[in-house]
Amino acid sequence: MQTETKTRVDQITSPAGHPVSVLRFEGDIASTSKEAVLGSYQALPKATVKLILLDFTKVDYINSSGIALVIQMLIEAANSGQKVFAYGLSQHFTKVFTMVGITKYAGLFPDQASAMAAL
Repeated sequence: MQTETKTRVDQITSPAGHPVSVLRFEGDIASTSKEAVLGSYQALPKATVKLILLDFTKVDYINSSGIALVIQMLIEAANSGQKVFAYGLSQHFTKVFTMVGITKYAGLFPDQASAMAAL
C-alpha cells in the first residue's frame, strides 16, 4: 500500500553563503505525488532560488510515474538555470536514477553533508 507523499521545504545556506532550498520528500513517490513533487518545486521563487537539494532519505518507494515526475521537475530546473543535487536515495534507486539519465540533471550524493560540500 502506498503512503501519501509529504514534502517539507527548508531554506538553508551553502558553505559559500548562498541560499539553498531543500525539498524533503517523505512517503512513496508515484503518480499521486504530483502536487508534493512538482507543486512544491513550482512554488519556489525562481528568481532567487538557484540551488536546490532533493532529500529522499524518508522515501521508501518510487515507481515509474514518480520517476517521471522527478525528471519533469529536473528538466524545469535545468531550463530555469537552477542547480539540483539529490541525496538519501537507496542503493537501488541510485542505480535506477543513473540508468534513466537523471544524473545529467542532478548530482547524486549519499547524504546532505556531501551534497552541500559539492555546492
